[in-house]
Amino acid sequence: MRPEILNPLFAEVEVLKGVGPRLAKPLHRLALDRVVDVLFHLPAGWIHRKRVAELDEADVGTVIAIALTARDYRQGGGRGPFRVHAEDRAGNYVTLVYFNNPGWAKKQLPIGAPRIVSGKLDRYGQELQIVHPDLVVDPGASGATPIPVREAVYPLSEGITSHRLGDLAGQALARLPNLGEWIEPTLKAARGWPDWADALRIAHGAAPLPLAEGPGEGGTVATPGEAPSGPLPAPAASGRGEGELAIAGWRGAEEAARERLAYDEIFANQLALSLVRLSSRRRRGVPLSGDGQLRARLRLPYELTGAQRRAVGEIEADLAQEAPMLRLLQGDVGSGKTLVALMAMLVAVEAGAQAALLAPTEILARQHRDTLARLLAGLPVNVAILTGREKGRARESCLMGLADGSIHILVGTHAIFQQKVSYRRLGLAVVDEQHRFGVAQRMMLAAKAAHPPHLLVMTATPIPRTLTLTRYGEMDVSRLDEMPPGRAPVETRVVSDDRLAEVVDGLGRHIAAGGQAYWVCPLVEESETSDLAAAEERARLLSQRFPGRIGVVHGRMKGPAKDAVMAEFAAGRIAVLVATTVIEVGVDVPGASLMIVEHADRLGLAQLHQLRGRVGRGEARSVCLLLRGNSLSETARARLALMRETNDGFRIAEEDLRLRGAGEILGTRQSGEEQFRLARPEQIGELARLALDDARLLIERDGGLSSPRGQAARQLLYLLERDAAVSLLRGG
Repeated sequence: MRPEILNPLFAEVEVLKGVGPRLAKPLHRLALDRVVDVLFHLPAGWIHRKRVAELDEADVGTVIAIALTARDYRQGGGRGPFRVHAEDRAGNYVTLVYFNNPGWAKKQLPIGAPRIVSGKLDRYGQELQIVHPDLVVDPGASGATPIPVREAVYPLSEGITSHRLGDLAGQALARLPNLGEWIEPTLKAARGWPDWADALRIAHGAAPLPLAEGPGEGGTVATPGEAPSGPLPAPAASGRGEGELAIAGWRGAEEAARERLAYDEIFANQLALSLVRLSSRRRRGVPLSGDGQLRARLRLPYELTGAQRRAVGEIEADLAQEAPMLRLLQGDVGSGKTLVALMAMLVAVEAGAQAALLAPTEILARQHRDTLARLLAGLPVNVAILTGREKGRARESCLMGLADGSIHILVGTHAIFQQKVSYRRLGLAVVDEQHRFGVAQRMMLAAKAAHPPHLLVMTATPIPRTLTLTRYGEMDVSRLDEMPPGRAPVETRVVSDDRLAEVVDGLGRHIAAGGQAYWVCPLVEESETSDLAAAEERARLLSQRFPGRIGVVHGRMKGPAKDAVMAEFAAGRIAVLVATTVIEVGVDVPGASLMIVEHADRLGLAQLHQLRGRVGRGEARSVCLLLRGNSLSETARARLALMRETNDGFRIAEEDLRLRGAGEILGTRQSGEEQFRLARPEQIGELARLALDDARLLIERDGGLSSPRGQAARQLLYLLERDAAVSLLRGG
């Protein structure tokens, strides 16, 4: 149960002053549903204002704050802009330009009244101007809010401003509880990190600009919701002004604060995973040792690679132990993970137990069921499938077979760990595409057994070694770093979308030669339907050119309709499958040897690699065409160049992390509990090992969750919603 001290932070966002139904909508679009969400919605950047006493050509292009007095108004003809001519204390003129609501501008800037004005100073022809000043303050007004020297720029949604989000952040900061310290003291001191609450205040903080006009006359630095706390520094003899020195100091403080908050999140993640591992090692499972009879009768499509044999050996050794297996099987696209998983499941069946294979999508679940049924043909092994689509008698028959043990291997989606599903003796759970599931979902599946089942998780998304710690820190890892024989690399070409007509002509030649192809239309705009619309439009246009040869698949299709199209494609009756990225995983059609990806420059490396992995599964030479726009960022250019250069998913994963560390997030946001809101990718790589060592230190030396530091760490787990692991420990 969540500690009561945290409840004010988990209140609905509507408890904050000024948040009604209208403002709640953009907040919910930003997933800011609770006070804690606002607290962790950190600024993406800052506006730094230069405080000046007089207008200066040297400040053109800079955001300034200056005392001005309006002298006259001028309205442009027709729908022209409204102009306020104002002067500084030395009589220098500047034009303040407004493109709408002149009445509001007059109210803000009455003739002859001094105001503090903030905005970007520009030059238009021979005059200085500020277009739409962002802030105007009456220095003589009672309770006037000073213009901040530094103002946060938040990630936004339509209907809310950074200023409003800053106000809400100030209210959230006022609710901060007094929590103990969960970081090991010598580590905190060595890194120069502030306390947790101070780190949040610094991360959201903005300092008000004093209203005095002369330089070096003092001022205050404050954070939202706080009183001023100290003077601004005076200009230095080196020539660096007080604003520059203050900005440098703020940046240093912010860097330490953001690193502290990132570490907190990574530490909570590592501690949760360590607790899961500790709990698993404490619990007694059932050893599974097969006699090898089923595996000996299995007709494999090829001899296992050295990497597969090594992984099978590691899994067999784990299954033979009382301590339940916790192992990650990581392999590139096409490296043969399914065969390794089948070997593990047959060990369980030989030992008289059942195995369950959990897949993230119905397409992938049915693909696995078909593959297993084909490989197990002629063996006394009953394979069944259970998804949300199974209804009535089929579902009841499956549930009865699981309960009486006549079903040996169950393949399915989340439906396989629903409340009504019970197993006679679940000995092994296999989770595919692990990154789409969280720790809590793994625990739900484990709860289906009288004794903790052995757990094997698989991912075809290669993960950099530094990030493996944060997602699978509680697990042992097996890597499939060899490809099965006959798996040729896919030739990858990058083509400008100006050459679309040539690509369609090439597709025609490919179809005429008896080939099949995928055409992927990814999400282009921030809309739930734009990728669907793009896929349907592309299918319509291609159908005009190739009537009767085009099929379309997208995430909004119902299961039977989707399966019907996939079956037609697998049977070769459809030549081109137009799809959204729903085919990223779980589609295996050996006859397809051409992949065309539109807007490839907008996709992440990992996703591009997964899409490319849909081809190259048969004997024919395979090609992947990545269509790009003409305006490429340097990161996009580097990304596409790497795709052209290599098929090595592990190298691509490491480069993906490096590019994200440079500041551009690639790929799509993955679901599950291991998301990070406060930690940037490069911070995860740097701090994960440090956090793992600290978590182990807490558990092994510092008394675990029952010590004072452990009690604080328990609060952190609830605060960052990694608390599923707490209940695993006795007394948790």
